[in-house]
Amino acid sequence: MLSRRQLLQNAASLALLAGLPITAPAIATEPTTLAALLDQFFDEDLKRSPEFASYLGLDKGELASLKSRLSDRSEAGVTADLDANLDQLRRLRQLDTSQFSVMDRVSYDCVAYVLEQQIALRRDFRYGAPSDGSPYAISQLSGAYQSIPTFLDTKHAIENSADADAYLARLTAFAVALDADSENFHRDEGIKVLPPDFILDTTLHQLAALQSKPEDSILVSSIARRTKDMPGDYGGQAGKIYQEQILPALQRQIAAVTAGRAKATSDAGVWHIKDGAAWYRAGLQISTTTNRTPEEIHKFGLQRAKQVSGEIDSILKAQGLTKGSLKDRIAALGQDPKYFYPNDDAGKAQAIADLQTRLDQIVSQLPRLFHDLPKAKVVVNRVPKIIEEGQALAYYEPGALDGSRPGTIYFNMADSHEWPKWAMPTTLYHEGMPGHHLQGSIAQETPGLPRYRANMFFSGYGEGWALYAEQLADELGVYQNDPLGRLGMLKAQLFRAGRLVVDTGMHHLHWSRDKAVDYLTALTGNAKSGVTREIDRYCVWPGQACSYMIGFSEWNRLRARSQKALAGKFDVRDFHKVALDAGVMPLDVLARVIDGYIKSKAG
Repeated sequence: MLSRRQLLQNAASLALLAGLPITAPAIATEPTTLAALLDQFFDEDLKRSPEFASYLGLDKGELASLKSRLSDRSEAGVTADLDANLDQLRRLRQLDTSQFSVMDRVSYDCVAYVLEQQIALRRDFRYGAPSDGSPYAISQLSGAYQSIPTFLDTKHAIENSADADAYLARLTAFAVALDADSENFHRDEGIKVLPPDFILDTTLHQLAALQSKPEDSILVSSIARRTKDMPGDYGGQAGKIYQEQILPALQRQIAAVTAGRAKATSDAGVWHIKDGAAWYRAGLQISTTTNRTPEEIHKFGLQRAKQVSGEIDSILKAQGLTKGSLKDRIAALGQDPKYFYPNDDAGKAQAIADLQTRLDQIVSQLPRLFHDLPKAKVVVNRVPKIIEEGQALAYYEPGALDGSRPGTIYFNMADSHEWPKWAMPTTLYHEGMPGHHLQGSIAQETPGLPRYRANMFFSGYGEGWALYAEQLADELGVYQNDPLGRLGMLKAQLFRAGRLVVDTGMHHLHWSRDKAVDYLTALTGNAKSGVTREIDRYCVWPGQACSYMIGFSEWNRLRARSQKALAGKFDVRDFHKVALDAGVMPLDVLARVIDGYIKSKAG
């Protein structure tokens, strides 16, 4: 087991958080307490999402049966999820909140918020892939075909024959999930809810890549490799399931998507589908946890882009780069061969190794900013080749709760020329330490924080923190003798500001894909291939790209507010502890937590 920080047993921490007299936390012995109810919710959600249990390493013991299952992606499954959410919200609202501690109040507000969002999304928009956060049932980023093969290879642990049998059962379930997605896609096609044609082109390419001889499929080779020393021909059994069940389901899905492709348009924004404007408003609220309008976000993005561009211009001029537009000067840096790793497997492996070294180095400096660091480990890996074409440039996946699998930072190395060396460190800090890995692991390791709460994710808080973490790395001095590295940090901020503009541009102002790509390429000087992949991500995940800069601005606003109010009493380590130990939350709840911290310290 991971060692736990003693938040709820630490009176000083509670005083900082609450700004109120210390009260003992509720004991989760009665089913009417919040802690007990949230434990019930967590167990219920695991049973509806067996993949999540495997991600967390909880598919064992009493929950071992989950290891043989996958989520129900059918329309009936979505209805069951809606009914479950409605029942959970009903039970939550039955609690007597009058005697809640401040921590309980925060948890209550967070759970009510997420349940209300899930209910609204599933009730008001009977299409798309609610579990994937997309209005489209199948795309380059949504659908079982896109997530399950890599999940089975990397997250389904095989330690014994029971695990191997469970893997085979999940292969059969994968074929069922593929058909459920195909049925949902066909349903949505009937009401003209189709992704843009260019999205379906990428989707079809990725689907085709999954078709192969059984022995060449990752679905088969994964279990064959991991059971080679076990009795029984698991590879052969997997090959039979692939040949007889999965391959036909893949072919049916390819046929369905091909037929849909013939009817799709090139309209990039969600505005072009049924109730698209309402979906976008919902997507923005879910992602940013604010009520900012598309117009406000678009304007803020333009203003922020102008401000950061000025800072970048100063660095470029200091490096003697004075001629040409900002985009051209950045692009010139991005084309200099000395700033790139070789575009082959050896060069890409070296990039990953260097990033791991840099990640390990910053950990030693983090006690200057944090009272506590997570015990969970984190590693850097390359995005699996089989899915890299449709994936983001980088992302993070948390490890298992029991420490058996570390958190992982994935870099998309499809083309090394998309990654100048000076641009990589800030992404590393964003995804790892002190970014997503630190924030998520602290939530997981904080005692007394209900598992339901510890495993939540609000993009405005989480992505805002990760962008703020890039700034923290700069404050630690990692770029003191590396001006181009700091330029990389600012360029990343510029990119996030540009996201506000292109996301609202496409989904609210009816921008085309080409206009969005041209704007973001001209703003950042990034390679057009990488920008295009990013723009395509925003097309199928409306609103999510706005959470980064909105959240970042809120983290900085709250810190500046605390510094001003507390003056000499302010300690950034206290600020971080209060904000992180309370767990992930909507941004307005975070503001109330920081209010409590300020009142406590000021008194």
